Amino acid sequence: MAENKTKPTTASVEDFIANIEHPRRRSDALTALKMYREITGLNPVLWGPSIIGFGSLHYMYETGREGDMPAAAFSPRKGYMTFYVGDEFEGASQLYARLGKHKKSVACLYINKLDDVNLDVLREIITRQYRKDTKLNE
Repeated sequence: MAENKTKPTTASVEDFIANIEHPRRRSDALTALKMYREITGLNPVLWGPSIIGFGSLHYMYETGREGDMPAAAFSPRKGYMTFYVGDEFEGASQLYARLGKHKKSVACLYINKLDDVNLDVLREIITRQYRKDTKLNE
């Protein structure tokens, strides 16, 4: 079975953010970093080359594939800020309806710039997802 490619590294999250070329993306990454630190109470770890994660969760699929992933994470990618959140927590549809301009997939939320969304709603989405995921892994 293939091994996970995205693993925690010892690279500096602060250096990673400082090296983001676009000033707005760098500023948004710092805002998200502060938000995640406040929500999780954890220090960030760079997972792979570009995912900023907080904590760790172990998963195992019915297929037998298993591994570890961040308990909460985001990535300041070139095209979008990517937030690793789903929509299977209480009140998800109402929160996403109030969030502002975004795109959504099963496990990712894509935001062009944080000015496009309501930060209080984004904080609540991240908080509810984190609480749901960490409760499941207790």
